[in-house]
Amino acid sequence: MVALKLVRLIEKHSEELVQGLAEQIQASERMCDFRKIPPADLQLAAAEVYRNLGEWLLQKTEEDIERRFAAIAARRAAERISLHQFVWALIVSRDHLWRFLQREAFACNVVELYGEIELHQMLTQFFDRAVYYGVLAYDKAERQGRGKTILSSEARPPMLVGTRSSAEDLRNIR
Repeated sequence: MVALKLVRLIEKHSEELVQGLAEQIQASERMCDFRKIPPADLQLAAAEVYRNLGEWLLQKTEEDIERRFAAIAARRAAERISLHQFVWALIVSRDHLWRFLQREAFACNVVELYGEIELHQMLTQFFDRAVYYGVLAYDKAERQGRGKTILSSEARPPMLVGTRSSAEDLRNIR
């Protein structure tokens, strides 16, 4: 399975990926709330997913993803990380992996191309679920009164994808 080879490539380079992702998160104005979190803690959270990506994509159930990302989101809400910044961090995490694969893995034939597409679909599905369950956990925290200021109307929503600002921001995270 070509997708599995690509997953192993990510796992093999997980330390490099984790370091790069932590630097992107710390440097981005769109995720400035994350500066409250020690870089080592950010790296640990990213490493858990990147080092065990094959397990997350191929063995973990929907319930496993729900439990893990609800817990992460609840912790981030308690740390006063804005919801839109939490979601953006997940999007950046996925895009960081995909850019790595675009640099490192080149499809030489149709079978390899199909494997890359298959992995892209699995990554998208995984991160979509992470976002969904994370947002549910933030919503629960707000309803319980712990996250009222995080989700207040004063929190600046993210720019819509496709606007000039978000396109510039995406170029800056590469």
